[in-house]
Amino acid sequence: MVGHDLAMTARAFRFAADLQEPLPGSTWLDTARELEALGYSGIFVPDHVDEGPGPLTFLAAAAAVTSTIKVGTLVLDCDYRHPVFLAKELATIDVLSGGRLEVGLGAGWKRADYDITGIAMDRPGVRVSRLQEHAEILLRLWAGESVTFHGEHYRVTDAVLNPTPHTPVRPPILVGGGGPRLLRWAGRTADIVGVNPSIHSGAIDLDAARDSFADRIDQKVAWLREGAGDRFDQIEINAWLAIAEVTDDPSYAETVAGLFGTTADELRQSPMALLGTLTEAEERLHERRERWGYSYTVIPGTQARAFAPLVARLTGT
Repeated sequence: MVGHDLAMTARAFRFAADLQEPLPGSTWLDTARELEALGYSGIFVPDHVDEGPGPLTFLAAAAAVTSTIKVGTLVLDCDYRHPVFLAKELATIDVLSGGRLEVGLGAGWKRADYDITGIAMDRPGVRVSRLQEHAEILLRLWAGESVTFHGEHYRVTDAVLNPTPHTPVRPPILVGGGGPRLLRWAGRTADIVGVNPSIHSGAIDLDAARDSFADRIDQKVAWLREGAGDRFDQIEINAWLAIAEVTDDPSYAETVAGLFGTTADELRQSPMALLGTLTEAEERLHERRERWGYSYTVIPGTQARAFAPLVARLTGT
């Protein structure tokens, strides 16, 4: 078991909603206002062809109609945008929001995006290397450097950013991953790390579900810790919930578990699932924070209203 000295390292809970569509009966902008009023710390949107709004446009619009909630991406695929242009767009959003941007970056995983667009989906190792170069260019530009970078995937000469971000040093970087190389690098680089299953097939399937079980998460947090070293306790660990449901029906977990070829107990222990009553959900969040350090939970937008009482209770809003 990977444990924490809870008294020394436990972070306060916070929650974000992951939006693929507005809340039922609401508009996109009213959804942003409602999530802020409900006490959510952040709003995330994905970066896929067939899911959610255009992320950069939505973040700017959501920031304009709110005052405290953070806006972010979960996550931008670096294959889709050149880092110099992306650095400028994101810095502008950070300025417009008064420093409320959280930047999720990823190497790409969803095969459908590549198939639809004709963008080449390189093997995972190549995509991770490209992400690392991409992130280095972003971070150096945000730091105010004149950047010349000649790497395997990007060639940049005398690039200077204007505007630079509002947030001192840089906006927080979120990296999600499930493999050893990516998690160790995230430990050295990111402010927030999503410890996630690996999705080798390019689609969420049974193998990905099994890679989210407790014993696999133990190993993944160990990889993160290896990469982070002394900065481990500075990292906020993030859980993206693939399955979330407020229910007092004990058979619900058994039904869902059957779809993934597992048991209800294994499903309940996975930090990618949160099923049961709000009291049971609260207990599991405390258990996961103590065992692995998860404190930042991303709720599917479809369940944001149902989990709002728990968000209020655990964040004091």
